[in-house]
Amino acid sequence: MTEVSISKFAETLNLSVEKLLAQLSASGIKGKKASDTISDEEKRTLLAYLKSLHGETADVEPKKVTLHRKQVKTLNLSSGSGKRTVNVEVRKKRTYVKRTAVEAKPEVAEVIPEPVNELAETPTAAVTPSPAKSKVEGVKVTETVAPASAPIETPSVASADASATQAVADDTASKANKKSKDKKAKTLESRLEDGPPKGKKTIKTKIVSDDARPAGGRRKMKKRHESRSSASPDNQHGFQRPAGPVVREVNIPETIQVAELADKMAVKAAEVIKFMMTMGTMVTINQVLDQETAAIVVEELGHKPVLLKENALEEEVLQQAYHGEYVHRAPVVTIMGHVDHGKTSLLDYIRKAKVAHGEAGGITQHIGAYHVETPNGDITFIDTPGHQAFTAMRARGAQATDIVIIVVAADDGVMPQTKEAIQHAKAAGVPMVVAMNKMDKEGANPDRLMQELAALDVVPESWGGDVQFVPVSAKQGTGIDDLLEAVLLSAEILELDAPVEGHAKGVVIESRLDKGRGPVATVLIQSGTLKKGDIALCGMEFGRVRALVNELGKQVDSAGPSIPVEILGLSGVPSAGDEMITVDNERKAREVALFRQGKYKEVKIARQQSAKLDNMFNKMAEGETKSVNIVLKADVQGSIEAIANALTDLSNDEVKVNVVSSGVGGITESDVNLAIASEALVFGFNVRADATAKRLIERESVGLYYYSIIYEVVDEVKRAIEGKLSAEEREEIIGIAEVRDVFKAPKIGMIAGCMVTEGIVERSQPIRVLRDNVVIYEGALESLRRFKDDVKEVRQGMECGIGVKDYNDVRVGDQIEVFKRYEVKRTLD
Repeated sequence: MTEVSISKFAETLNLSVEKLLAQLSASGIKGKKASDTISDEEKRTLLAYLKSLHGETADVEPKKVTLHRKQVKTLNLSSGSGKRTVNVEVRKKRTYVKRTAVEAKPEVAEVIPEPVNELAETPTAAVTPSPAKSKVEGVKVTETVAPASAPIETPSVASADASATQAVADDTASKANKKSKDKKAKTLESRLEDGPPKGKKTIKTKIVSDDARPAGGRRKMKKRHESRSSASPDNQHGFQRPAGPVVREVNIPETIQVAELADKMAVKAAEVIKFMMTMGTMVTINQVLDQETAAIVVEELGHKPVLLKENALEEEVLQQAYHGEYVHRAPVVTIMGHVDHGKTSLLDYIRKAKVAHGEAGGITQHIGAYHVETPNGDITFIDTPGHQAFTAMRARGAQATDIVIIVVAADDGVMPQTKEAIQHAKAAGVPMVVAMNKMDKEGANPDRLMQELAALDVVPESWGGDVQFVPVSAKQGTGIDDLLEAVLLSAEILELDAPVEGHAKGVVIESRLDKGRGPVATVLIQSGTLKKGDIALCGMEFGRVRALVNELGKQVDSAGPSIPVEILGLSGVPSAGDEMITVDNERKAREVALFRQGKYKEVKIARQQSAKLDNMFNKMAEGETKSVNIVLKADVQGSIEAIANALTDLSNDEVKVNVVSSGVGGITESDVNLAIASEALVFGFNVRADATAKRLIERESVGLYYYSIIYEVVDEVKRAIEGKLSAEEREEIIGIAEVRDVFKAPKIGMIAGCMVTEGIVERSQPIRVLRDNVVIYEGALESLRRFKDDVKEVRQGMECGIGVKDYNDVRVGDQIEVFKRYEVKRTLD
C-alpha cells in the first residue's frame, strides 16, 4: 500500500478531515496536518484503536488452524409400523486462533442425516441425535430443525473467527437461555426414541455452536455466493485453458477399436465415427480398424500417429542392450567329417587327455558339448555326429559355431560327406581347420589329400591359401596339441569377445524329454550370465530355470559365455537351434511365447507357399526374389556337372540360378536341412529321398522334384523363367501426315488439314507432332474426318482433317506421326 495524504484518506473513508485528525490524535498519532501523509504503520495503529473501542482485539492478522472431522452413525428405529434405519453424518470443524488477549477454541458441529434405507413400506424419517457438549467453556449448543428441502449451510471460517471473541464476550447474556435450550435437546432425544410421526418426510438437522453466531443470538441467512466469496483463494482450481490445440502421440497397433482409438486421442467416439462417415465409411463404436486407416484418422484429427508392430514386445525382448564390459571368450568349435575317418576317436582322445585329469574311471559325457582347458586358452567343442545339428541350427538362423574342424583320413582321401561338410562350412561363412587323421597308417598320403582339397577351393597355407592343415593321429595322440594351437590361432584372429554382465543369451544345441526331470535343453551361452532362477525364453517355450547342470553332471549356480549347460524348468521341449534369452519377468516371457505359438502356423503356411516353384517365379516377377537356390543330387558325377552347368547358364540380369549343393547318392536328411537353411529347391536326378528325408520334407513342405532326363530339368526351369520375364515393349510407326492448312471449327477447335504421305493414319493410335523433325507434343487424336464424315483410318495419298486432343498449336508444315505399341515375349536364347 502506498502512502497517501490525510485529506485524501479522509475522502476514501467518507469522513471529515477534522474527525480523522481527532481519531489519529486519540490513537497516539499527534502533530499531523491535513497535508501530511499517513504511513501503513500509522493506519494499522488507527485500526487497532478503533477496534478497541468496540471491544475487539488489536491483533490484525491472527494465525489460525482449522480441523475438520466427519463421523457417520447408524440408528436403528423400531415402531409399530416397521423398522427404520437412519444414517446420521456428523461434521465437526474446530478452529484454533492465536490471539494476544483472548484464546478461544470454537467448535462447529454439523449433523446431516442421509436418506433413510427403508425396511418397511411405511414412509421414513430421519431424526438427529442429542447434541454433543461443547468442550469450550461458555459456548452453548442450539438446535435448528429445518425442512428436508431447505439447503444446508456451513458457516465460513471467517464468520467463525469473527464471532469467536463475541461469543466469549456475550457469555453472560447466553447463560439465561441455557435452560430452555437444554429442554429442547431433551425433547429431541425423546423424539429419537419414540420414532418420527407418520407421514413426515426426512428432517435434516444442523447443530451449530453459539460462538459462530452474531451477538444478537440470531443466525443471519447468508446467500450461497457470499460464503463462496469469503473462501480462501487457495481453494480455487489451477486449471487453465490451453492456448493452442494439444497434439498427442497415439500408439496404433495392427488393429484397434474405434472406442479405444478415441480414448487415446482424448476425444469422443462420435467424433471418430463422424470423420469416418465423411470418408465414406460407416463404422460403429466397437468396430475394428486396420492400422493404416487408424493412422489416417489420427492425422486428420490433428494428432501424431505412432505405428506399432505386432511383434513389438518380441523385438523389445530380443533387442536388450548390454552395457557391461566385454571380455574374451572361448571359441566354439564343431568337428565334421566323413564316417570312419576318426572323428569320434579324435573327440574321445581330446576329452580324456584334456578334461579327465586324474579322474578315476574317466568322465561320463552328459551333454553334447564340453569345455577343454589348454595352456593357451579354453575351447568349447560341440559334439555333432555328422552335421545334422549344424545344418538344423543354420536353418533356424542360429550361428553358434566359430570354427569348423574338417576331419579327413589321410589314407582314404576326400569322400562325399567330406565335400558336404566343406559346403556347409562355406555356406555358414566360418573359418576351417583341416585335421589330416590316421597319419600313423602306412597308406597315408597327405600330398594327395591336399591336392584333392585344393580342387574344392580348400587351399593349405603352405600352398598360399588360408586354411591350416594339421597332421594328427587320434590313436597315438600325435598332433593333438598342434591342432588345438591352430584352433586358438584362428580364434585369436576372429577376436571373440562377449559381455559377462546382463541378460543371458544363447542357442539350444539339443533338447529332450526326461521322465524324471521333464523338458531338458542343452544350451550354449553366447553372452551374459545365466543364473539359477532366471526367466528363460527358448523359442516357443519359457520357464524359470530350476537347475543348471554342466558337462560333468554337476549342478552349478551360473554359466558365462561359451559355457554349455543343461537347463531344467521349461514349459516344453524347445527345438534345436532355438535362441535362448532371459527376460525380466515371467509375464513378458509368457506373452512372447504365446505370440510365437500363434504365429507358428502362419509361418509354416508361408514357408510352404514360398517353396512352390510357381510362387517362387511369381515373386521374381514382382522383384522380391533375384535368385533361385537349388540342391542337386544325382546318380553319377557326370550328370551332376552337366545339370549344374546348364542351370547356371540360365542366369541373367533378372534371375540368377544358384546350385547351393550337389552330390552323388540319394537325398538325405542333411540335404533337406541345407535346403531349408538356404530356401532352396531339391532336384533329384535318378535318385530318391530316404524315409527320414521324406518325413522332414513333408513336415517342412520343401519343394522336391524328380527327373530322369537332363533336358527335362533344363527345359522346365527355362520355361518357368521365360514365362515370368517381363515382356519387352516396342514401337512401330504406321503413318505420317503433313499439315497443309490450319482452320478453326466452331465446335471442335483447331483442325489441321493434312495429306497422308506415308502408311495409314488410324484414329485409335497415339500420335506425335513433329516440327523441324523435333517432337514437340505426344498425345492422341481427338477427331479424324474425310470431308464431313468421321472415319477410322485414312490411307496414303488421301487428304483428311485431324484434330489433336488437348493441343491447339499445330502449324502449317508440321508432321503428325502415327505409331502403335506392342509387346514382344522375351526368351533366354
